[in-house]
Amino acid sequence: MTIYQHFRPEEKEFVDQVLNWRDLVENTYAPKLTDFLDPREQQILNSVIGQHSGILFALFGGTPNSERRRALIFPDYYDSDEGDFQIRLFELEYPKKFVTIEHPQVLGSLMSLGLKRGKFGDILFEDDRIQFFAAQEIEDYISLQLQSIGRASVSLKKKPFSEAIQSAEVWKESSITSSSLRLDTVISAIYNISRQKSQLYIQQGLVKVNWTQIENPSFECQQSDIISVRGQGRSKIIEIDGKTKKDKWRIITGRQG
Repeated sequence: MTIYQHFRPEEKEFVDQVLNWRDLVENTYAPKLTDFLDPREQQILNSVIGQHSGILFALFGGTPNSERRRALIFPDYYDSDEGDFQIRLFELEYPKKFVTIEHPQVLGSLMSLGLKRGKFGDILFEDDRIQFFAAQEIEDYISLQLQSIGRASVSLKKKPFSEAIQSAEVWKESSITSSSLRLDTVISAIYNISRQKSQLYIQQGLVKVNWTQIENPSFECQQSDIISVRGQGRSKIIEIDGKTKKDKWRIITGRQG
C-alpha cells in the first residue's frame, strides 16, 4: 500500500512536497512555514502529516474564516503563535467615486507582479472596500510595485487583522442525481444546464476543480471536491450518497453564487 493511492495522480507532486516538508522538520528540529495553501492542499497536508507522530501543523490565513491559509509545520514541543505565519493585511486605497474594481482585476494585477499565487491569501470585498492578505516576505515589493489596477491608481494601506473584512461563507445545500461522476455530467446536474453546455465550459477552460483548471470532461468527481464554473458560481460535493433504484448517483451538494 502506498500513500499515493489516496490521492489523484495530478496531486502526487504536492504530496511529495508535503513529505519533503515533514522530513525537513523532522531532521532539522525547526519549523517550516509554507506559502498560502488552498483548501484542497490543506486537506492533503492534514492527510499526510496529521497522523505522523512527533510532527504537528497549524493553519492560519489572517481570519478564522480564511479560505487560503499558510501552514506552519513544527516539532510537537514547539509553541506556535500568529506571528509565526508572517502574514500582512492590506487595504486598497483608490478613487472609489469614479471606478469599480472587481476580484479578477485585483488577482490579475497581483499576479502580473511576477509572484506566485501562493504568496497571496484571500481577497476580501465589502461594498467598495477591498483587502487582501499577503506573505510578509513580499510586503515591501508589492507596496512599491502595485500602483494601478485596471485604470485605477491604487496605493496600499497596512491594516491589523482586527480590521479585516469578515466573509460569511454560505452554501445552499441540495440533493441531485447524476448518471455518472464525470465532471461534465455532475456540472450539468448541479447547474441545471445541458451536458453539451457543461462540456463547452470545460473545453473553454472555465472550470476548476479544487482550484485547478480541468479541461477533461470525463474527469471523475469525488466527495469534498470544490467545483468552480466561471459565471455560474462555486459548488461543492458534500456527500456522494450511493445510487438510486434507477442506478443514478445521489449527490448532496452545496452551492454559492
